[in-house]
Amino acid sequence: MGNQKIDFYRHGLGREEAEAFEKVLDSLFLTTGGVCARFEKELAAYLGAPQAVTVSTGTAALELALKALGVGPGDEVITTPMTFIATANACLYAGAKPVFVDVEPATGNLDAGRVAAAITPRTKAVLPVHLYGVMCDMRALRAICDAHGLKLIADCAHALEARRDGLGSADLADAACYSFYATKNLTCGEGGAVACPWEETAERLKILRNHGMSKGAADRYAGAFQHWDMVELGRKANLPDLLAALLLPQLPKLAQRLARREAICRRYEEAFAAMAGVDFPRVPQGAMSGRHLFTIWVEERDRFLAALQAKGVGVAVNYRAVHLLDYYRRTLGHRPGDFPAAERIGDRTITLPLYPGLSDREVEQVIEAVASAAAELAGGA
Repeated sequence: MGNQKIDFYRHGLGREEAEAFEKVLDSLFLTTGGVCARFEKELAAYLGAPQAVTVSTGTAALELALKALGVGPGDEVITTPMTFIATANACLYAGAKPVFVDVEPATGNLDAGRVAAAITPRTKAVLPVHLYGVMCDMRALRAICDAHGLKLIADCAHALEARRDGLGSADLADAACYSFYATKNLTCGEGGAVACPWEETAERLKILRNHGMSKGAADRYAGAFQHWDMVELGRKANLPDLLAALLLPQLPKLAQRLARREAICRRYEEAFAAMAGVDFPRVPQGAMSGRHLFTIWVEERDRFLAALQAKGVGVAVNYRAVHLLDYYRRTLGHRPGDFPAAERIGDRTITLPLYPGLSDREVEQVIEAVASAAAELAGGA
């Protein structure tokens, strides 16, 4: 993307984050310690959640949440094929089988109306993804899970700030999983967290993220030495204080940055609503999107992608339908036509630049490039 006039993404980290990082460098403790604990407390307060536990990645958040809630070998997890591969992969890492259910054509989110039909005696959990920043219908999904004795684990990697029907992204879920990957609205390059309602789940997550050890480094080396034990098989998946330090100064900035992304998205929607050959996902009534990604849906997607890149616009694809990727075709036997709504989105989607540092002029350049590409393809150019 280096030669492109409008970058697909530019982070907004600056002096305040650098000073927080340097402060940890000057301290004794670099790995998971007091700074991480402070961020967990402030993140939980932001989300309105009783507990938050940091981990090394959003993928680790999903895997460890599944394990902490008792999902394991032989179990099935109902999830969506319209997501990043991490969602389905995490089910496999936990030893479970991802069972895909098709999505809503207007949003790309898991279709709650199709979930009940996919439940079998092996089903242990439902794992919706709040795609692009729009929350799924969590009230409907919670009712289904409660009726069938299932866990509800939400992939909130796109939806830290989102709300719907009076709910925040961590509400109603047995575990809500977040990512602090390089392009996320809250970022430290790589990182993640799980918000949950029960202290018991949080304590198990802390053990699972640290090899299954009964005490973490901060516990072992604070005051008199404390022996530890290994109580179960965990992962090395903790977040160090160095990275937590980058996250803390961003929390007070989330609302302002969301407002800027919302303004950009409103301008995109206004322009594309009247543009022939271009469609986009809708934000449902009663929902406030976290506005993590802005995607358009077009025919001849690959030609459209090339045209936008030729016009100096950075682009991505979020996402091709997971069930049609080679590994999942081979291991789960999926074929084209299994989940037509997800496939239609996966074949047509293009992600446009969206970040607070995008200027009004750059937004207009993106719109002009999309309009030009649409006209060229419509004219057979």
